[in-house]
Amino acid sequence: MRLDDSAIADRAVAVRSGTALAALGVLAFSFTFPATVWALKGFDPWTATGLRSVLAALVAGTCLRLFRVPLPRRDQWRGLAVVSLGCVLAFPILTTLALTTSSTAHSAVVIGLLPLATAVISSKLTGNRPSRRFWLAAAVGASAVVVFTVAQSGGGLSTADLFLFGALVLCAFGYAEGGRLAREMAGWHVIAWALVMALPVTGAFAVFGLATEPLHVTGEGIVGLLYVALISQFGGFFAWYRGMAEIGVARASQLQLAQPLLTLVWAVLLLGEHLPAAAPVTALIVVACIVVTQRSRS
Repeated sequence: MRLDDSAIADRAVAVRSGTALAALGVLAFSFTFPATVWALKGFDPWTATGLRSVLAALVAGTCLRLFRVPLPRRDQWRGLAVVSLGCVLAFPILTTLALTTSSTAHSAVVIGLLPLATAVISSKLTGNRPSRRFWLAAAVGASAVVVFTVAQSGGGLSTADLFLFGALVLCAFGYAEGGRLAREMAGWHVIAWALVMALPVTGAFAVFGLATEPLHVTGEGIVGLLYVALISQFGGFFAWYRGMAEIGVARASQLQLAQPLLTLVWAVLLLGEHLPAAAPVTALIVVACIVVTQRSRS
């Protein structure tokens, strides 16, 4: 095998591996909203968000110490702060507040828009210019998800929508910056340091919540809290950031177009919500768009 052929083969393996890892991250994240709804059955929003991030930070800090991970370089702390703000602070609290008044299906709007927002922000940060076909497919897929979720929830803007929009924008910055950092350090190091960095703030969230919100602990609440803490807030990022590092932020983010549909399935199975008849059609559109974006140059 010639050197060029070997390099091409290695790249093909990396793309397949990166795609599988990013898809695993999407699967893990697709349970986040249902798990948050469960957590809210036992804890109010500030308590749930604070405890979620504090537990994740304690596990992350323990892993960093056990594996003797060195401190990030000085030039990496700024990027980690962006990840911390978007993925550890803003997204959890804003989506949790939204889910207190909004259904899981409606809240999936933010997930539908997140891949396109991440790709746009990443292209601006890195200077990459995906092809027109890539952007067209991404826009169609995102539009299909948004139209589906908004139509099923009756449309209109509410306080919950504003929370979701803020979460979308800030998390997209966190994803894009995290994907960039994952090329310089292990993906789990990125989210681990971001969690540790945010600990003073998330600890304050937890203290505030425990002091002002009543506790009504249930089995579902504990299960939901443990899932969002250990998987949504930490474990899922292992695969997600590694996948983005291998196949690129823009391309990996388009796999997340499938997340709202997965979330709707889990909402039916786990929460007993009704699955709209338009879901299979939307799913086919999304899958088609994912195929196009994966075959487009990014």
